[in-house]
Amino acid sequence: MSLRAMMSPMPDELTAAIAADLGITDVPAEEQRTVIAQFGEVALKAATISVMKNLAEDKREAFIALAEKGDAAALKEFLDREVPGHEDIMKTAVAEEVRRFKDFQAQ
Repeated sequence: MSLRAMMSPMPDELTAAIAADLGITDVPAEEQRTVIAQFGEVALKAATISVMKNLAEDKREAFIALAEKGDAAALKEFLDREVPGHEDIMKTAVAEEVRRFKDFQAQ
């Protein structure tokens, strides 16, 4: 299932909060959902790449295998052990994507 499909039933309050963060509140609701889903995919990729950069090269295949299985608990346990501070790394990467999105909109 794609991130876009998972986000389609997103509660209106959450959609509104994300739209406000991205600065797209003046866009029609359906377009907001599309932008948020697309942005979510980009942010997830950026966060994953940031974590991978901090992961020892010999651990990357194990990370990929866990990610492909979709076992969130096992993946979190692995990252807790192998990439201390991974949550902060991911938050920073997502914040950077929000900044880039806003900069792009400002052009």
